[in-house]
Amino acid sequence: MTMNLQNCLKLTVVLALCAGVSACGPRGKGTAASNFDPLTTNRESAGMSAKSSFWDIFGPSKAERTVNVNKYLWVASLDVLSFLPVQSVDPFTGVIVTGYGTPPGGGRAYRAVVHISDPALDARSLNVSLQTQGGHATSPATARAVEDAILTRARQLRVRDKRL
Repeated sequence: MTMNLQNCLKLTVVLALCAGVSACGPRGKGTAASNFDPLTTNRESAGMSAKSSFWDIFGPSKAERTVNVNKYLWVASLDVLSFLPVQSVDPFTGVIVTGYGTPPGGGRAYRAVVHISDPALDARSLNVSLQTQGGHATSPATARAVEDAILTRARQLRVRDKRL
């Protein structure tokens, strides 16, 4: 009789663990990445953290999870660096990582990492790091020229939106 009780308890524990682990998985169909828009300025409007549960008290507050990214700088960065293959993007932290590519009319291959750290359309919000195919950093003047091109394109996009 005690053996049967032990087996029943073991089965109950295993089922409880399985239920707990399955509750950690994604809810609904598809993935969270399939419903995000790179122009979205924060997680709340992307619908990724709209649901809450008891376990949210152990994580960061909603204010800490929301990172604003300037949509004009985001689109301008992708536009100016369109000759580079995009490896990864994270609109919630404002990071764009590209692979190596050669600019039109250029002879050297570059890769870029763009970090947009603020919702303001400002030079301080944008940080561009460039690297050559050999792994060497480019000159600060080259990175500054790319930053200036991105800022100029972002301002053009903002002016165009104001006319609508």
